[in-house]
Amino acid sequence: MSGTRGAGAGGATDGWTGDATGGWTGAAGPDLTRARAIVAGARAAGRSTLLEPEGLALLAAAGIRTPLWCEIAGPADVDDALLAELPGDRVVVKVVSSRIAHKTELGGVAIVPRERAAVASAVESMRGRLGEAAEGYLVVEHVAHAADPGGELLLSLRWTEDFGPVVTVGAGGIATEVLSADLRPGRDVAIASPALATPGAVAAALAGTTAVRLATEPLRGQPPRVAPERVAEAVRALAGLAALVPDLLLEVEVNPAAVTADGLVALDVLATLGDGPRPARAPRPAAAVARLYEPRTIALVGVSSGTNPGRVILGNLLREGFPADRVVVIKPGIVEIDGVRCVPDLDALPGKVDLLVVALSAAHAPAFVADVVERDLAASMIVIPAGFEEKAGGDALASRMRDALAASRGRADGGPVVNGGNCLGIRSRPGRYDTMFIPRWKLPPGDRPAPIALVTGSGAFAITRLSRLGGLDPRYVATIGNQMDLTVSDHLAHFAGDPAARVVGVYVEGFARLDGLRFAEIAGAMVREGRRVILYRAGRTRAGVSASASHTAAIAGEAAVTEAIARSVGVTVAETPEAFDDLLRAFALLDGRPARGRRLGAVSNAGSECVTIADHAGPLQVVPFAPETEARLAAILGPAGVASVVDVHDPLDLTPIADAAVTEAAIRAILDADEVDVGIVGHVPLTDTVETLPPGPGHPEDLDRPGGIADRLAAVWRDTAKPWVVVVDAGALYAPFVARLEGAGIPVVGTADVAARVLAAWCDTPADADA
Repeated sequence: MSGTRGAGAGGATDGWTGDATGGWTGAAGPDLTRARAIVAGARAAGRSTLLEPEGLALLAAAGIRTPLWCEIAGPADVDDALLAELPGDRVVVKVVSSRIAHKTELGGVAIVPRERAAVASAVESMRGRLGEAAEGYLVVEHVAHAADPGGELLLSLRWTEDFGPVVTVGAGGIATEVLSADLRPGRDVAIASPALATPGAVAAALAGTTAVRLATEPLRGQPPRVAPERVAEAVRALAGLAALVPDLLLEVEVNPAAVTADGLVALDVLATLGDGPRPARAPRPAAAVARLYEPRTIALVGVSSGTNPGRVILGNLLREGFPADRVVVIKPGIVEIDGVRCVPDLDALPGKVDLLVVALSAAHAPAFVADVVERDLAASMIVIPAGFEEKAGGDALASRMRDALAASRGRADGGPVVNGGNCLGIRSRPGRYDTMFIPRWKLPPGDRPAPIALVTGSGAFAITRLSRLGGLDPRYVATIGNQMDLTVSDHLAHFAGDPAARVVGVYVEGFARLDGLRFAEIAGAMVREGRRVILYRAGRTRAGVSASASHTAAIAGEAAVTEAIARSVGVTVAETPEAFDDLLRAFALLDGRPARGRRLGAVSNAGSECVTIADHAGPLQVVPFAPETEARLAAILGPAGVASVVDVHDPLDLTPIADAAVTEAAIRAILDADEVDVGIVGHVPLTDTVETLPPGPGHPEDLDRPGGIADRLAAVWRDTAKPWVVVVDAGALYAPFVARLEGAGIPVVGTADVAARVLAAWCDTPADADA
């Protein structure tokens, strides 16, 4: 029988093809010339996917090991002499079809004896079952391997709109989705960006993946099935094809890759062709973004004589201290409103403004914005309304607006920048303005400046976060809406240039094309400087991907990709909005208190809380106290009667009988200990030995009394440099106590498990991600 590599794979050849060397052949990098030729042949044939012979040839060009294989047209082409050249007593017969993505499910794969009659029978059976869908058949070397978890892996390279090419590694075989669904997130698949990942980060991601661990670690006395470096080599080889994504390839999925002692062998491949380049947007000018956040002049349109969002925005601008003589309201028929000069139209503006806030209706906003852009009347704009395309004639107006923006990028200054639409706007403390149309009395006073910058795709998410921050007043709050121009990374880049923005919280439902990659690059650089970036990615369920032809899309959706790549550069990923709040608040208060390690010293006046801390310590290390620390604690607890009730160990149970002085002394002893890096102080406030209530009828307490527990905890916070958090696990009655501690700068959380998670996240560093 004659063997071919399939259309476009380099011409016809007799005999077997493939890589049977037993090693990784891609050390010198992929043969991209050969790969391009394979894709060109498939395109010339009018196909959007590679046939399997082409896919196997593509993998060989990348340097990924494949079995020996030969393509035949039908049962008459089976040849005894060629079968004799294959190792083993069995072979694999596969259908070749551009119409069948997953052959196993349709009976397009058979393992048969290495005999002419058996192979011919399998081919004939597939021909009868699949009919015209069968375009040929492969006879493939049978690679001996275990088909259990750890015996087969999935490797994928695919294009994502957010991050560009991404590599995924997980459990392979027919149970890919089931195994992935049942594994804990973060353990199910390893995900990496070829543009970002260091070798150390890739190795760490692989080592943390259950399927890879099953393949590369000894189990019950059995040696590893394959060396970890062999898996990493296959991943690097596949990543070498990223240069062809997305122009020529959208996805290359190997499933399964057999795990053998010599390395991974690709048994099946699905490759989807690309349809040309997908460039990112033209860069937005950083100078215009700077004017957006610190404008010298502001114009506002859409202000009503009564109450409307525009009127609220005007009031907020003035309340924040922006000079009234540098604000202009575009409103015909009136000279002045709220002490601010009005002009009838754009022609009457005194000159180009740094910021123009558009609070018009969706029907009028697109034409107005386009006019401003075309006439170069503003360096930046905040566009509040949404729904341009839904209005009659709105699509044409929105297109004019987008075209005007795109054309402006060719100007010397790069044109204006636009935040929104469909946003609440921006609050900038350095810029002394607030365009969010929320009445000030609806939010906490925010009387303590905080090094927080918040950027969210949802205005509601932003203001609810503000309401939960209590007295903390973020430096920046940006609601970015649908990112018609400015993107998440544009805002992050501005925060990166402000050293006072130490903690950045980001809420996204999706990124603009390739903006996720830029976000990760900027966020990673910020984290390496010692700053913190916290991310909550909405849309985290698997719903809607199960019908995909790609196993990879089913097990590694866009949210999973975002979170994995964010973690790889040191971003702290919040699993829930509540966790986002806890992290944002705690990180802002912990700023300036770096953790030198993960050794935890903990204390509580409740035994159950001590147990909870130990149970949920996670990556934190509960360490024995040194003899000198034990002696110091014993000297404190003995006279108080506590030592007769409990033993001295970490976590330390003070019991409810410890008063404020004993509690303070014990906390100081633990935080002073050289063996302690971080601390948790649990304080159940219901005991009568400490004052945790404000003055009121029916009790003698005053939580603000000098020498009380609140006063003493504040003193410990001032006197120590290590990071520690307080747990107040109690109801609303004790909210004033919590507020008093937070007012002293102490991070407070509601339960011990949250405290452990927050501190563990604080201990994470870029070095951990790249190890």
